[in-house]
Amino acid sequence: MAAAGRALPSAGRSKGDIRERVWEHLEASGLADFPRPVRGRIPNFKGSSHAATRLLALQEFRAARTVKINPDAPQRNARFLTLEARKTLLVPTPRLRTGLFNRIVPPAGATKEMLRRCATSQGVRDYSVPVGLDGKAQVDLVVVGSVAVSEKGWRIGKGEGYADMEYAMMVSMGAVQEDTPVVTIVHDCQVLDIAEELLGDHDLTVDFILTPTRTIQTNCKRPKPQGIMWHKVSSEMLGKIPILKTLRCREKQAGKDVTLQDEHPALANTKRAAISGQKVMAANPQPWAAPVGDPHDPGNPKFQGSDTITTVYVGNLPGSLRVSQLKSALRELQVVPVALKWQGAQHRAFLEYRDQGAAHRAVASLQGLSLGGSALRVELAKSSKGQGEIHSHK
Repeated sequence: MAAAGRALPSAGRSKGDIRERVWEHLEASGLADFPRPVRGRIPNFKGSSHAATRLLALQEFRAARTVKINPDAPQRNARFLTLEARKTLLVPTPRLRTGLFNRIVPPAGATKEMLRRCATSQGVRDYSVPVGLDGKAQVDLVVVGSVAVSEKGWRIGKGEGYADMEYAMMVSMGAVQEDTPVVTIVHDCQVLDIAEELLGDHDLTVDFILTPTRTIQTNCKRPKPQGIMWHKVSSEMLGKIPILKTLRCREKQAGKDVTLQDEHPALANTKRAAISGQKVMAANPQPWAAPVGDPHDPGNPKFQGSDTITTVYVGNLPGSLRVSQLKSALRELQVVPVALKWQGAQHRAFLEYRDQGAAHRAVASLQGLSLGGSALRVELAKSSKGQGEIHSHK
């Protein structure tokens, strides 16, 4: 492994080889810091807090009002410095399971010690509010973690693609622009020569590298991702990231090609419909069955023997919207309920799910979705299953 200031040639090496070499060196040299072992992670290192203080000298940081910083340990001090500077801090949700961003909201009059707590992983969970797709977030500076990075701005992450996907989703949301600066914080030994042929067009590059000893401006000219490259997204990844389903639905409505990596272009529409239909029938032999009586009546045979029904409220439905359009969106997002109660005159609908996990996925997928020109309002219904009632949502 190269010493600080000297790059390790990586000709003929794969991304995986480079990751393993970095993780191994950080552990063997005593540079690795908690959490250990660093293998498989964005590695924390001794000196990460000092490296983060170099943000304060960047004009791009001083001018930024909203900063997005990844939730990993090496960037903890960067998150603290952002909060201390009274800037808006956005942190991606872990593995994008429940959305894209959380905005960190410290308690009123928070002390420096409280701000440090807010910057920890636990603080991010305790003092944050989700930012929906229609939150109109404008990110002025992006801070990402890296396993390795070159002085030219080529970056290698831990191999799961989340940082690249987060950036692509921010582009699709309009949250970042082509000139939004990207910063990474690493140890000097993580700055290596990386062959450009290892990079794909979906890979995020960086403009500044902060280490314990240096601030490197890369002057990178390689274009950053211009949005989500659906042909590189697998059905498996789509299934793991509810907000990705929502963005795909929006972009499909806008007329964009959203064919996935494992869908044959010529069969994309028919295959997607067939798979969706199979899943619907497997999960619900009579999808969309509308009970004649009150669907929330415990005496209704449809719900007898089931005490796990969770109801999702969908509001702000435009008067021109048809129930078939909502059903189509639910199928596309793969969040089909066991029953749907349509109340178009009241501009709302109620969706019934057999378990809370499915209901939460539906909320995450539908929140902010635009149907008929209106952004939906979606939340778990304030229901009392045992009493068979749903309180009205105004």
